[in-house]
Amino acid sequence: MDTQRADSRPLETMGECSDISDELESWYATAAGSNLRAAVQAALEPILETAFGYHLLQVGHVRQQPLFGNSRIRHRAYAAPRPGHSVTVVAEHDELPLESDSVDVVIAHHCLDFTAQPHRVLRELQRVLTPNGQLLLIGFNPWSLLGAVHRLRGLGGNPLWQSHRPVGCTRLLDWLRLLGCEAESAHYLSPLPVPGEGRIGRQAATINRWSERHRLPLGDVYLIRAIKQVGGATRPVQRARRGTRLIGLAVPNPAPTPRQGDHAA
Repeated sequence: MDTQRADSRPLETMGECSDISDELESWYATAAGSNLRAAVQAALEPILETAFGYHLLQVGHVRQQPLFGNSRIRHRAYAAPRPGHSVTVVAEHDELPLESDSVDVVIAHHCLDFTAQPHRVLRELQRVLTPNGQLLLIGFNPWSLLGAVHRLRGLGGNPLWQSHRPVGCTRLLDWLRLLGCEAESAHYLSPLPVPGEGRIGRQAATINRWSERHRLPLGDVYLIRAIKQVGGATRPVQRARRGTRLIGLAVPNPAPTPRQGDHAA
């Protein structure tokens, strides 16, 4: 896949993307961010192990942290507004240079959290997803303890959290339904910080596991798994910004990643 550069973006937009990417990557380098990423990776692992198809796409701002490492899908790509070590497609999240119905699994990592038009981004993710493809949405839960801390930091002038525009899980599930995506599951991860491996840390980890098992809406992030259900009459129209070449993702040979439990020939 060739790297695509959206050179026509206004300079102020590119500067805003730079600030968000740098600040969010710095936050994920902290102990709190590292623990949260580990919780997300653990929750994604059983989903990605059973995901199948030809193409997987991650979309997000945190360019140094691909979440698809344990996927059995062979062709993986990372789309972000700025170049980075793991980025293969440089594009805005609401204008992906990919053909419609071309990606089997999309991981959207915080790409709805820092945009003024989250519904437009969600429509674009739905557009590139194949029928019956999986959409994995990861975002900050505004009603969590961490969400309250983020709001306070934004009021205090922190540039990252001033630009944070969280979307609640309930509203997101409504949008998915309108777009023809069926939500298969919704998880809330890591409601409490885990301070190390001592007694307090073990107690916090126990509470987190209990909360996640009972699907309490208290976790710092949500993980929604949705399936695109689109009939022939409602398939989205292929579109792209003027001057942007759509990337056609060819079906490779050999066959796609098999379903779990399939036997090799």
